Amino acid sequence: MLRHFLCILAGAALAMAFQAQAQDKGQTVRPEVGKPVQAAIELLKSRRGREALAKVREAQAVPNRTAYESLIVDQVTGQAAAAVGEPGSAARAFEAAAGSSAASETQRRQFLAAAAGQYYLVKDYAKAADTAGRYLRAGGSDKAVRTMYAQALYLGNNFSAAAKVLAADIDAEVQSGRAPSEDQLQLLASAYHQQRDNAGYARTMERLVTYYPKKDYWVSVLHGVVTRPGYSERLGVELARLKLETGAMRTTGEYLEAAQLALQAGFPLEATKIIDQGYATGALGTGAEAERHKRLKDLAAKNLAEDAKTLAQDDAGTARDGKSLFNDGYNYVLHGKTEKGLAMMEQGLKLATGFLRPDHAKLQLAHAYRLAGQKQKAIHVYRTVQGNDGAASLARLWIIRLGRNGGAGA
Repeated sequence: MLRHFLCILAGAALAMAFQAQAQDKGQTVRPEVGKPVQAAIELLKSRRGREALAKVREAQAVPNRTAYESLIVDQVTGQAAAAVGEPGSAARAFEAAAGSSAASETQRRQFLAAAAGQYYLVKDYAKAADTAGRYLRAGGSDKAVRTMYAQALYLGNNFSAAAKVLAADIDAEVQSGRAPSEDQLQLLASAYHQQRDNAGYARTMERLVTYYPKKDYWVSVLHGVVTRPGYSERLGVELARLKLETGAMRTTGEYLEAAQLALQAGFPLEATKIIDQGYATGALGTGAEAERHKRLKDLAAKNLAEDAKTLAQDDAGTARDGKSLFNDGYNYVLHGKTEKGLAMMEQGLKLATGFLRPDHAKLQLAHAYRLAGQKQKAIHVYRTVQGNDGAASLARLWIIRLGRNGGAGA
């Protein structure tokens, strides 16, 4: 972005100094002003910025300059100061040029953009935001200036104003069918975080995983779900499933907890897969707790063998209530008997007996459809999940995930 503004300086100030007389034939420049200015321009063309700055200051010293003369002097002063690495002086000169009564509207916008860039370089973020804002209000439409405006607001600790600008820009990109830039989304997320606007932060993190589904973003967005007030610990298995899918499960403790929850729920095959993945990543099977990991692995294998025998003998329909029938059906899905398992789950959910939290069951049903390769049905069920205990948030994230890469069986 800063390179862009340096181009503005080189292309706007110097070019306008050359063209000013041609554009405004009614204006004249006295020799005592025009000669040192022209000499400074020639020196700038030869990349002799320090000499150019000294020369243009001769023109600055001329008393009783007209508005037009001052405009020319400020233009070249800004260019020369920028060329020798004096952004503060350059910014003030360009801002003065922007305020000249002799400047056209186009020139004013160009000078404001150049001034904003130089104030940004000198880290005067309040002035950078002010001049960039004036540029935009004057009808300037350069996206780079607007980006710098938001960044200057943020770096000046005006997080609320920065978030407002960034959110509007990102919404416009999304509505036009374009992906917002990753940098924009990151800055907006940080602006919300600085304000402790948890809702805004969560929305932005969801957009980050939508457009840039990196593991670190998934870790962050899922952490946001579990730390939100009202989150239900009963969603542990559902959370683990999404972590596994997105690569957000990384620690030994996470793998152990997920496997244990799956065993407690009566799904040893799911627990076994979690443990196997933990071993494959090196999170399990090493270190001082390696023996404990092996005991859990052996327990899962034992339960899985018993489960397989039960499934082989089971004729279904023997479950005591809707929830039991539902869970038995999920187990069938895990073992590849998807048609039978899904029918049992649907039937169990319709019975509505034994369910303390039906929305949690819907998450599991949607996951079963996903495992069965029926993505659209999974999305349909996820869209029915409600509540403020984290279930709806997880469902929304699954929809994002499925929309991004299709999920299992796509």
